[in-house]
Amino acid sequence: MSETRVALVTGAGGGIGAATARALAAEGFRVALHYRSSESQARALSQELPGALLLQADLSQPAEAEALVRALRESAGRLDVLVNNAGHNVNGLMPAMSLESYDAVAGLARGAWLLTKLVLRRFMLRQRSGRIINVSSVVGHTGNPGQVPYTMAKAGLDAMTRSLAQELAGRGILVNSVAPGFIETGMTAELPEEMRAGVLARVPLGRMGTPQDVADAIAWLATRAEYVHGSVLHVNGGLYGG
Repeated sequence: MSETRVALVTGAGGGIGAATARALAAEGFRVALHYRSSESQARALSQELPGALLLQADLSQPAEAEALVRALRESAGRLDVLVNNAGHNVNGLMPAMSLESYDAVAGLARGAWLLTKLVLRRFMLRQRSGRIINVSSVVGHTGNPGQVPYTMAKAGLDAMTRSLAQELAGRGILVNSVAPGFIETGMTAELPEEMRAGVLARVPLGRMGTPQDVADAIAWLATRAEYVHGSVLHVNGGLYGG
């Protein structure tokens, strides 16, 4: 079994996921890159990072999550850091939103729960060590019109962080969330210009964040934060303080 530390980043094809994978690789981790549909971006990233693993799965499907964990065990033999970053959103006001749209977003919280359970059982509880970092969002705390399922899912990740941290106390496994504010990613690029201007007017630092801003916080939790557990680290330029 290799002694090289291993990190799994879900939704690693671009934006925050790709920046996080690069940051953890720079810290000496062998990085497993999960993607659901953005294969070309994930494959290009894997060629940048020595020893990177490429893992495809729809994490809301138990059989696919199981297969991913099995492949990780066969390829790397251990897991030291799990970053639950995979994200998806469907914008729309609640009265007009379909159940299918809701399920497409809510499935991400289900996937994070399922993958975390599998990772704990197959790796971290046996190792008696590990870091679990959930990427939530400021809107899980503030709310946001047109994003009811997304805000529910992200608030749920922070609730999972707090509860799981209590369950795992004394097991050598730290659990935390990073809650980004408005970050320059493909998702925020779709915001209407009027909405972007309104957001920037509320951010004391006067700019949107970058994926690297979030990745730096995740890397700190993954490597140097020894006494941070069950916490939500807000990375939002002062928009919301928690």
